[in-house]
Amino acid sequence: MSGSPPYPLPLSTVPLEDELGDVLEKAMTCSGLNAYALAQRSGVAEGRILDAVDYRSELDAAECCRLARALGLNEVGLCALASGKYPLPEPDGLPFPLWPLRVPYGIGVLNSYLVGAGGAGTVLFDTGPALGPHTVVWPAAAPACTAVFITHVDLEHVGGMREILQRFGTAQAFVPEGETTAGTQPLAEGDTLRFGGLEIAVFRTPGHCAKHNCYQVRVPGVPAARSLLITGDLVFAGSAGGPYHCQAQLRRHLRRVLEAVPPDTVVAPGHGPLTTAGNELRYNPFAA
Repeated sequence: MSGSPPYPLPLSTVPLEDELGDVLEKAMTCSGLNAYALAQRSGVAEGRILDAVDYRSELDAAECCRLARALGLNEVGLCALASGKYPLPEPDGLPFPLWPLRVPYGIGVLNSYLVGAGGAGTVLFDTGPALGPHTVVWPAAAPACTAVFITHVDLEHVGGMREILQRFGTAQAFVPEGETTAGTQPLAEGDTLRFGGLEIAVFRTPGHCAKHNCYQVRVPGVPAARSLLITGDLVFAGSAGGPYHCQAQLRRHLRRVLEAVPPDTVVAPGHGPLTTAGNELRYNPFAA
């Protein structure tokens, strides 16, 4: 397996998935607060909060700190996000090839990840909405895909699975326990699979939706090497997925998973840039 992973585009060109307004809106949902109630609790004017959520104004550091305390968020991370200076570490040095596959979806960008498994081919995490867009970014040097792991079955993350299975023929498909997608195998918390030199461990992480998994990829033969954490829509660099199923579970599992892996673990989210577990524990507003 190779050392430094071959990224298809400069990491510096990948923007954060969420801005300050997105984070405030998600945090208000998690806390069960509307703008009026948040204003009463934080001392920040309701109009200033609404303008920030709608990207019509910027909040100063003092306002961000008051809002962070009222919402139970990381103050340093929220202020960094508001100032456009959210820190992102260098996620290099993985002991296996990693190809982030970034394709447009709606007004944003969706991430899938192809991981080299040595003689066992490659493993794909999430498939995007369709095979077509992935053929544009699929690396020519990558071996055939032999297995697919799905974080959750939202269309944007799983829509291309059938086409990819047909294209590669022998690929296996794994989904979170409780899903009934034809031709797939369910995976539960604590399950571990091996592909070539890779070991893939499963975390059950409901919150964004009821059935959601994260996957840690590591090389057990090299214990000191960095691992990779595929997080789907649980955690992004500087933010979290929408708390559509359960707000409390999303925040609890976000911190649990980040603490369960080494701090230098590369975090590969479903949207936005790569980061590390230690960086998100230190700065992510929702990891407070």
